[in-house]
Parts: sequence; C-alpha cells; structure tokens
Amino acid sequence: MPKYRLISYDLCPFVQRTQVMLREKGVSFDVEYIDLRNKPDWFVALSPTGKVPTLEVTTDDGAQVVLFESLVINEYLEEAAGGRPMFPADPLARAKARAWTEYSTALLQDCFALTAAADEEALAEVLARVRAKLDRLEKEVAQGPFFLGGDMSLVDAAFVPALQRLKFADELYPAMGLFGEARPNVTRWWTSIEARPSVPAAAPADIRERFHAMIGRDRGGYRSVIGSLVEADA
Repeated sequence: MPKYRLISYDLCPFVQRTQVMLREKGVSFDVEYIDLRNKPDWFVALSPTGKVPTLEVTTDDGAQVVLFESLVINEYLEEAAGGRPMFPADPLARAKARAWTEYSTALLQDCFALTAAADEEALAEVLARVRAKLDRLEKEVAQGPFFLGGDMSLVDAAFVPALQRLKFADELYPAMGLFGEARPNVTRWWTSIEARPSVPAAAPADIRERFHAMIGRDRGGYRSVIGSLVEADA
C-alpha cells in the first residue's frame, strides 16, 4: 500500500477537504504542519505551487510522487485508496458531481470575501452572492441527506470548509439568516455532514473559536460592519 504524507497548515480549508477524504477512505497517513508565513526550504522545493495541501505519495516500489490541489488529491484518493466509492460510476453523473466540487470552491471564495468585507456595500454584495449560492444548493440537496443521496461523497467533502465557516458566521450573527428556516435542506445537509466522524477530526478542536477570533484581524471584516446591515436586511 502507498504511504501518504500530508503537508498542512492547521487552519487551511483546502487541507480540511483532503483530511476529510483521507479519513472517509480509512487510510493511514502522516501530517506535517508548516508555517505558511515562513515556508521551509524543503517545502518550497517539494511543492510547485507553494500551497497546501501537498500530498507526498510513496509508492510500493519506493518512488515518491507529489500531488497538489485539494480536489485533484481527493479524486486520486477516490481512485487509489479503495474503500467505499464516493463518486458515481456513470460518466455523466461523475462529471456533474465534479462540477459541483468546483462550485464548492466558488462558495469558499465568497467565505473569504465575507470575512474581509471592509464596509456595508462590500458586505451586502458578498452576502447576496452567498445567499444566491445557498439558494441554488437548497434545491440540489432536497432529497438528501447527502449531496448524492444516502452516503457521504466526494462532493460533500469538498463543501465541508465553506459550509462550516458559513455556519460559524451564522451562529455569530443569526440575522444573516443563512441556515435554519431560511434553508432547511441546506441545514439538514450540513447537519448530516457535520455528524460524520471525519469532519471534526479534520480540523483543530478549537476551529470555531479561532475562526471567530480571526475575523476582522488587521483587515476590517464583517465583524466591524455587519451589525447594522444584517439587522436592516433581516
């Protein structure tokens, strides 16, 4: 069996996707955490992009292969790691699922923009995008409990960091109205994902507190502008 070494930064949402996938597949792996503000020379030499996650795969014959980009790594794990299938076998259904994993990245980018919004106008624009994407997902996950039906899939793993961070934000400022009665299907979907043992294990135990503390640090963020806006918008 191949050996896996995951190069990580503990709060990286893209790493979180791959941690979930590794745990869902039930494979053993080592994790090496680095400081992205002070990247070690060996990592710069190893990773073509200088980003995490980077997965170093040591094959049975001792060759070492470096993979990067979380969605690419996750598809490799689906094909190579065995365990329960987490992607459809049908080519068309697989392509559709792959497209939705890309959509998860767009939602995650909106999460970043949400936490960095410097004024009410910027915040309103980002909230509109987030709500529109969640409304689209509300229709897609109507059957549930997971995106593709009865089992956790690679699509669900891709959405973990975005949905988790939006839930944290919604808990902090309920007037956002992102979950709950506004979107019961999305709420049920996230509840199903969150209950998987792989999800809490894929991030630090204090991720919620660290996420809340990070918001607005040195860059504005919705903590400084959201109160009046969401109350007016609710």
